[in-house]
Amino acid sequence: MTLYIDPPTWPGHGRMWSHLVSDVSFEELHAFAAAIGCPPRAFERDHYDVPSDHYAAAVAAGAVEIGSKEIVRLLTQSGLRRPKGRPATTTETLPRYDA
Repeated sequence: MTLYIDPPTWPGHGRMWSHLVSDVSFEELHAFAAAIGCPPRAFERDHYDVPSDHYAAAVAAGAVEIGSKEIVRLLTQSGLRRPKGRPATTTETLPRYDA
């Protein structure tokens, strides 16, 4: 299981953000994100938005640090890329959590 994260260089809501992705499956991505405490609302189409203050925890949990262009390349090659305007299928929706 390998997950990837880019540096927190994306501004929004007064913070800087990273993107957390899988190149294997959304199931793998959702499981990892839940394990590091990312709420389901942080999932956006094909990635999780991770605030800069959680970046080190994601890396410590095993996310591999790569550049933003590499994130897009991995998503595209894996078939998991979901650009804006392209609707998600039912298998790509958020998981349900009991918590």
